[in-house]
Amino acid sequence: MKLKGILNSHISKVLADLGHTDYIVIADAGLPVPQGVLKIDLALRLGVPSFEEVVSVIKDDMRIEKVTLASEIKTHNLTTYQYMKKQFSCENIELVTHEKFKELTQHAKAIIRTGEATPYANCILQSGVIF
Repeated sequence: MKLKGILNSHISKVLADLGHTDYIVIADAGLPVPQGVLKIDLALRLGVPSFEEVVSVIKDDMRIEKVTLASEIKTHNLTTYQYMKKQFSCENIELVTHEKFKELTQHAKAIIRTGEATPYANCILQSGVIF
């Protein structure tokens, strides 16, 4: 059994398999998952686990070079937007329309679904390299 880090075997495998510029999505409970994209469903009930909890755990175990958010988050979910700005340097955050965001999810290695029930609590985390 693992001593520390992410215990979820599906998430651990996805992170271990990522190459430079590959990406995963951390999603609220309502984001559609495109056909053919792996969905890792962590949702237990509304709000559990939260988007912030999952982002925090993934951030500790993944080299992230870029974060993509839907631009609508700035006006419809300022709390989550401010959280993301605190977690990641502003120069590494890209904003796109929610429609563009959903298009990008089609190329994700996996979408990790949380129980989050607030608008636009979704992010794309692009893998960096560890060397």
